[in-house]
Amino acid sequence: MTFKHVHILGVCGTLMGAFAAHLRRAGIRVTGSDQNVYPPMSDVLLKEGVELFSPYDAKNLSLLKGKPDLVVVGNVISRGNPEMVAFEARGDKFVSLPEFMERHLLVETRNLVVAGTHGKTTTSSLLAHTLSQCGLGPSYFIGGVSQSLPYSFHVETAPGLGKVFVLEGDEYDTAYWDKVPKFNHYLPNDVILTSVEFDHADIYADLNAVKKAFQGLISRVRLDGRLIACIESETVRELLKDAKVPVITYSRFEKDQADYTISDLKPIAQGIQFSVVHRGKVLDSIELQLTGEHNALNALAVWIECKELGVLPERIKSGLRTFKGIKRRQEERGEVKGVLVIDDFAHHPTAVKETLKALKMKYGNRRLVAVFEPRSATSRRKVFQKEYTEAFDEAAEIQIAVAFDQSKIPADQQFSSQELVEGLVKRGKNASFFSSVDEGVAQVAKCAAPGDVIAVLSNGGFGGFIPKLLEELGK
Repeated sequence: MTFKHVHILGVCGTLMGAFAAHLRRAGIRVTGSDQNVYPPMSDVLLKEGVELFSPYDAKNLSLLKGKPDLVVVGNVISRGNPEMVAFEARGDKFVSLPEFMERHLLVETRNLVVAGTHGKTTTSSLLAHTLSQCGLGPSYFIGGVSQSLPYSFHVETAPGLGKVFVLEGDEYDTAYWDKVPKFNHYLPNDVILTSVEFDHADIYADLNAVKKAFQGLISRVRLDGRLIACIESETVRELLKDAKVPVITYSRFEKDQADYTISDLKPIAQGIQFSVVHRGKVLDSIELQLTGEHNALNALAVWIECKELGVLPERIKSGLRTFKGIKRRQEERGEVKGVLVIDDFAHHPTAVKETLKALKMKYGNRRLVAVFEPRSATSRRKVFQKEYTEAFDEAAEIQIAVAFDQSKIPADQQFSSQELVEGLVKRGKNASFFSSVDEGVAQVAKCAAPGDVIAVLSNGGFGGFIPKLLEELGK
């Protein structure tokens, strides 16, 4: 890269912040703007030497002390943003982050794209970690914070390394001027496809629209590549019919007749253990510090990809065994007076169900309490109203928060937390509703007892629910 100065709009997002830090490590001057600049991301960026401006304002252009070589625009920026309007009027060059990667980082690498409705952050992180442990020195770009990787965005420059690039392939759109999935820009050689379900109801009308997006990804796989797909759903099986490259399949179930399956899955002291089965023959035994059937599947996909890249099985096993997980994925946040509080990103009904099953597997006979905030664009809509009533079966107690800001969602399309509670009660579950964070904290703390595991499920900050709960439990 020949850039001396890059300005980033939306710099405090997880991915954009990681990208900004990467540019600084490469010796590039980085300035950035965001609507709200606050810790911890602001502290991280300032420590890296990123110059920050807030809020978005056309006046920021005069404060940059020179015209940037390039403006990189996050997908949180909408048409009409005052600072972006000023850059466009001045004629500055601008790109989205996926466009930047397509043009400047991915042309000469073997690009390993992990995509799917569920599991892509964990799987891409696990793949990057395992390849790193195996000595391949991958570059990687991941939409979460790994506990085993030093960065979320890393470009390997050491001689002989960096020949593969692991990317979390997000199906969300790229930018306000580029309404296509981000993964359309990632020049895939290999694709791991974990699952395809309806999600992102703010930009996809229905499941067919989601399928069309993934069809586009499959059509873009380079002819020297491969597609590694979990075929547990009819939707994925249909999509594979369009593949023009070799397809390797995996599943939990023998009935799916996948190339690879898992068997003998069991909890162990540090996580889970399972066998890798190839068309009826046991090939390997894997240990993970993660738990749950869904994470066994994630690890199986990584095992297959590494094997196809020529990595020795013993090195793959070692890499998988040493992975510590992802922040906000079954993350233990604290234990107070015998009550353990877990933080998890689960917000889709399938993710809620699999997460609670995994926690039940890990914590055995401890009573499981689920706290759920409908916060994502999809969970705030009624599209999965019925499905959520069937997602909490593993929990002994369920506390449902009022849905996050629904002011821009038509009334007849809004998800109802009260209706969910009613549906859960009809199924014989002990469920309650709360309308504010403080009310919920008090409610959950009151019902908690020594030995409980409390799983707090939200894809956002949830108004500081977890630190407030830990404080309340300690009183």
